[in-house]
Amino acid sequence: MTFQEKLASLVERIEGKMPESYLEVMHGATQDLIDSGIQDKVLKVGDRAPEFVLEDQNGNKVSSREVLAKGPLVLTFYRGVWCPYCNTDLANIKKYVPEMQELGAAFFSVSPELPQMLDNIIKTHRLNFDILHDDRNALADQFGLKFYYPEDLKALYRDQFNIDLEVQQGNEEWALPMPARFVIDQSGIIRYAESEPDYRRRPDPDDLMEVLRKL
Repeated sequence: MTFQEKLASLVERIEGKMPESYLEVMHGATQDLIDSGIQDKVLKVGDRAPEFVLEDQNGNKVSSREVLAKGPLVLTFYRGVWCPYCNTDLANIKKYVPEMQELGAAFFSVSPELPQMLDNIIKTHRLNFDILHDDRNALADQFGLKFYYPEDLKALYRDQFNIDLEVQQGNEEWALPMPARFVIDQSGIIRYAESEPDYRRRPDPDDLMEVLRKL
């Protein structure tokens, strides 16, 4: 089964069991995000990536400046351990990480979740990369990815799905990053950028790898 077939099967399996009223809230929020024009604000190829220092799941500080001194940097923004689409995406991209490393690139996922949540997903899926804690989506905001949950979606997640972002993230914002990936060259310039307001859709990393091989 291809990655895209896995995603399609996941959508069918998850949404096929949901009441129509739930789907109306979820799909409506996704469409509102698309209509908001958020994609226009996301950093593009040729833009300079923001510098950062973030802590990984073990509390180790990671500096983008230090990483880029050694080679290119690949970032993927991750919603949370509770998101099955994100987990499927991370489990898929780990297959590409060894080649990234052979090419001299460093790969990190970035998430607003608390470090203990990040450590959990790494162990569960036996990930071969670290996840950086982006407190209150500060870095995601600099990349143009941060958005806030509308009230009806917040209530659905909290009251029906038992997913409380205040607990997961340790703050009251109820904000997330759009799923996105970037390749940043050693001069700090973005060479590949993709983002997706519809969290159910994730691209194969093939185009990303082509860009990375040419750096």
